[in-house]
Amino acid sequence: MMTMTTMMTMMKTTRRRTTTMIITMMMTLMMIITTMTTITMLLVIVTIMLLLLLMTMLLLMMMMRWRRRSRTRTRAKTTTTTTTMMMMTMMMTMMLTMMMTMMMMIMMMMMILMLLLLLLLLLLLLLMMMMMMMMMMMMMMMMMMMMMMMMMMMMMMMMMMMMMLMMMMMITMKTMMLMKITKL
Repeated sequence: MMTMTTMMTMMKTTRRRTTTMIITMMMTLMMIITTMTTITMLLVIVTIMLLLLLMTMLLLMMMMRWRRRSRTRTRAKTTTTTTTMMMMTMMMTMMLTMMMTMMMMIMMMMMILMLLLLLLLLLLLLLMMMMMMMMMMMMMMMMMMMMMMMMMMMMMMMMMMMMMLMMMMMITMKTMMLMKITKL
């Protein structure tokens, strides 16, 4: 909608059609990039969450099985120690993978931000060449909107990261408690 309105205003104000076409193309490209990035980020977050859930479920199942075995067997201490080791290793790997994925996502976001800024600068240069105050104002508004959106996205990402870490910590604490119970 924003692109359409800008296009209409450009067509009304400017006489040259080539410049308007270039600007509209740039705007559409920017919009496409933003939408694609948002979709990809959401998909990645969802996949990570699902994987974590699966891993936790598997770990819990393993724990239950080992507890049953330890009850029947005479050597309960050895089994519990092995389970603790396994659990600790699994948790460490999960945490590392999470951190790596989050870092990659942040890097991607930064790259996209840089690209968008470059595009905006190019657009501003074009507008300066055209010498139109109205268009400059419109572009400045668009730039501000884009920056706000990016900031919001980054904040959301950070919040998600914090939530995930908290969840992981809770799971680890619960598992440790279970281990203590089994040891007793």
